[in-house]
Amino acid sequence: MNIHPDHPELVRLASEGRVIAYFGYGSLVNRQTLRTRFLGMRKAHVFGWRRFWMPRGVGEPALLSVKPEERHVTQGVVVYDLADHLPAVDEREAGYLRRVVTPEHVTIDSAPVDNVPLFIYEATPDEETAAETNAFILQSYLDAVLQGFLTLYGEEGVSRFVDETEGFETTVLQDRASPLYPRAVRLEGEEALFDRLVARRGARFAAMTGG
Repeated sequence: MNIHPDHPELVRLASEGRVIAYFGYGSLVNRQTLRTRFLGMRKAHVFGWRRFWMPRGVGEPALLSVKPEERHVTQGVVVYDLADHLPAVDEREAGYLRRVVTPEHVTIDSAPVDNVPLFIYEATPDEETAAETNAFILQSYLDAVLQGFLTLYGEEGVSRFVDETEGFETTVLQDRASPLYPRAVRLEGEEALFDRLVARRGARFAAMTGG
């Protein structure tokens, strides 16, 4: 499957040390959410991190992040980008720590280049804030993430995502009709599957209220 067209200069740029890569485990898996042209993208698995929903401040939706967990395997994608873009990626991932992923901790389907620095962005949860906050997940964001996994990994991949991601025992704000997520996607009949799997994990659905 062609997830994202490779840049024609990807191999040359990598040979010149001008390419980096990072592991996407959430919305980046869905190519409909992409707003910039990366150099390339591949299905991949990373070893040693687990996804979880990280609560934030009052009125703020939970963030999807990862935390270290020995031997756990997480599905996602590897995105190839220009090294010059790394500061912008760091800025976009404010509040996250950029960690190095060594070659033995990742498998990449048909990797187009070798020996490229690979990173993963790991959140630093504020336990005090989390304890005081009624966390919630935006359904429009969750839809985008799950649609990406459905496209790349099928129903088994969606089920695995929900089963292995910690923190689903919370509220899902039903903003599907009026999305609050800025890169919301159009679903194509996946709603029942997504809602059934999320409900199975103990999530509570809450309707949007007027302002």
